[in-house]
Amino acid sequence: MSISDHLPEHIRELTERYAGETVALRRHLHQYPELSFEEHETAAFICERLDELGIPYQSGVAGTGVIAELQGDADAAPGAGKAGAAKVVALRADIDALPIQEPAGLPFCSQRPGVMHACGHDIHSAALLGAGHILQTLRTQFAGTVRLLFQPAEERIPGGALGMIQAGALRNPSVSSVIGEHVNPDLPVGKVAFHSGFFMASVDDVYITVRGRGGHAAKPHQNIDPVIISAHLLSSLQQIVSRSADPLVPSVLSFGRVIADGAHNVIPNEVRIEGTFRTTDDTWRYEAHEQIRRIASSTATSMGGEADVEIRVGYPSVVNEPGLTERLRCAAVEYLGQDQVVDTPPAMWAEDFAYYGREAPACFYNLGVGTPGVDNAPVHSPSFQAEESCIALASGLLSYLALTELS
Repeated sequence: MSISDHLPEHIRELTERYAGETVALRRHLHQYPELSFEEHETAAFICERLDELGIPYQSGVAGTGVIAELQGDADAAPGAGKAGAAKVVALRADIDALPIQEPAGLPFCSQRPGVMHACGHDIHSAALLGAGHILQTLRTQFAGTVRLLFQPAEERIPGGALGMIQAGALRNPSVSSVIGEHVNPDLPVGKVAFHSGFFMASVDDVYITVRGRGGHAAKPHQNIDPVIISAHLLSSLQQIVSRSADPLVPSVLSFGRVIADGAHNVIPNEVRIEGTFRTTDDTWRYEAHEQIRRIASSTATSMGGEADVEIRVGYPSVVNEPGLTERLRCAAVEYLGQDQVVDTPPAMWAEDFAYYGREAPACFYNLGVGTPGVDNAPVHSPSFQAEESCIALASGLLSYLALTELS
């Protein structure tokens, strides 16, 4: 009987065998995080591991990215044919961290002040290396190619996905599908979640500089107060979502940083405002950009000041290809069991994985990392933690999804 008849069991066996080293990989990555486009040591560590596994790779892609490739032995694979041998499935993990200070506590907490893997990219990378080990062990048992994409800079616009694509990550030969995962602390460890079609919003960074005329706070009549202008502006801009957006088109405009660098008795010359705009419709997306500019300018002008607006266009919406998503969902049920695979609604998060879906059929799913019965901290929080048993599960599932797609 061929290995294909017992593939889930065999992958689970390998996953268990390699679990300790996969967790160790994650802990190392967690201790030495690097920010977007600065992941030089992270990339070197990934390359060292690929060398140990005998997996060929290309480094320096899009700056600090790594592309590895596992070529199955078509002659050895049971029932293999030319069609299967020609298939290429890409598995993607992001490798960058966030500018967040991690509190002490974990024995493997970040050793780099102000930098932390608070979004689980260390888990994504370790799981992909674990999958590489499993697939390398099974390479004589499948036909086709599995391409491993270790992508830099997901956390910073313009992101690393575009650079990877421009460097040929999905070509020579072209991939038939791209698969990615993301940790979700709201989902208990052991479970994964899928959603077909629109899954995540587009994202654009909004920067507004409001200029007035500063001076002594005791003589506001001699000044043009950019703080008051900014207060009116922040309120007025919310009309874009509440009154201009179609109620059936999800939209979010949030401002998380307002810098009025005066003093308790000093009105500053200018105020800096920074925020994010997210939506699900590209036509409305760019209409909203124009409204942001118009409202900012008119509000400031009406109060004697002026406003400059910079909108950095970010990632498009993540759209999971329905056919691929349904196949992967079924494969996940085969590997994990029906109760461990759930549906998840779309969200206003954003991800540059979206770019892969514009080039090839793609699916991005959620990996449960939460501790059951606990109020788990969200990603991008200094308190974010993950149940480490998710890492072995993720590496095994990635392997199984890739091989079922190749078949």
